[in-house]
Amino acid sequence: MTTPTQTEPPFVPLQHKGWATRRTPWWVFAVIAVLVIGGVLVSLSHKPSQSQRASDLTGYFSDAQGGIGSCAASVRQSVTAYDAVLGGDSGNRKTAEAIEVYGETNCTVMGNQPLSDFANYQVTESLSSLNLDTADNDIITWAFDGVQYETDMDAALKASTPAAQATAKAAVAKDLTTLNAEKARIDAIWNAAKTSTGSTAALPDLSA
Repeated sequence: MTTPTQTEPPFVPLQHKGWATRRTPWWVFAVIAVLVIGGVLVSLSHKPSQSQRASDLTGYFSDAQGGIGSCAASVRQSVTAYDAVLGGDSGNRKTAEAIEVYGETNCTVMGNQPLSDFANYQVTESLSSLNLDTADNDIITWAFDGVQYETDMDAALKASTPAAQATAKAAVAKDLTTLNAEKARIDAIWNAAKTSTGSTAALPDLSA
């Protein structure tokens, strides 16, 4: 009987020589270490200098003044008109009342576009450690309380009896105390930022 002819190749066991069976070469770890160190050095090289931070703070103060400046000016104009009428300039009462009403609107984010823009202001990364975000929130609060200040001044001007005027004037005095306390908190943050950066820039004017 004739043995059948074998048509398939003989079986040869596969040899596993892939990456998974080897240990990672030492030079791979060396490359990774170099890349990590390089990343750290690049990060350090981008750290802003003291002069750059001072310059950034000057820019921030300019932006803050742009945001609150119109409202703050309206408050001061309202005070001037209010004091003039109570001082005896009754002929300008209607003008003073109009100034108060305008100021009330001008210190709201709905009625003042620069103030509305500043409500969404983002402090630059170089100044992120200086607590300026808190100052920004306090600026919006100052503007909000400025509205109440002007409203109470308007009420004092329109009071029809001495008792009503006395009540309104007491409210005006309380409002001013509130505004000055808020200004002091904001100025404290700003002055600390100036000290930290070495900036000589003037602070935004929040005087009422």
